Amino acid sequence: MSKKENVKETEFTSYNNEVSENQEQVKQSVNKAIDQTKGNIQRTVEEAKREIPRFTQAVNQYQEQSIQATKDIADSYLESQKEIIHSLQSAWVPFIENIQSSSWGYFASPRRVTENYARLVSNIADSTIAASRLVNNTVFANMEVFKAAVQHTRDNVKEFSRINANAAKTFENVARDSVRDFSTGVTTYTK
Repeated sequence: MSKKENVKETEFTSYNNEVSENQEQVKQSVNKAIDQTKGNIQRTVEEAKREIPRFTQAVNQYQEQSIQATKDIADSYLESQKEIIHSLQSAWVPFIENIQSSSWGYFASPRRVTENYARLVSNIADSTIAASRLVNNTVFANMEVFKAAVQHTRDNVKEFSRINANAAKTFENVARDSVRDFSTGVTTYTK
């Protein structure tokens, strides 16, 4: 091998060593940045997990408050209706029944109307409680859907990450083979 070829070979080896050192530094920097990011994510996850009892308590309080409010609304409404019915019955029922008994019969009786009205009020209260129950069930169903969506997203992200890592490895191998082939060609060409 001539002195000129020996110098080129030494320069090429020196260049390859420098490239390798730079690649190693970049690799270490990337690994350090990714490890720091993983640490930040871990801290964020731990903070979020510590918040779960507070969120659970808030959901429980919401449910208890909505159930209690529904009960209070129904009770207040029923009490007011009871007062209205008693007032109407005591003042007007005897008078109207005397008039109606002679012409309309029992089906138009104020007592009958009052009983039907009381049933209507009871049905409204029952419907309000059932609607509250439906809202709570809807909230829980949506929470289950969100939980499933998060699980699917996690699985899909893992799969995309695996695909990307494989593509990067393939690219790395192709680039390495190309550099090797190029280096071999340069060495062969210079001889």
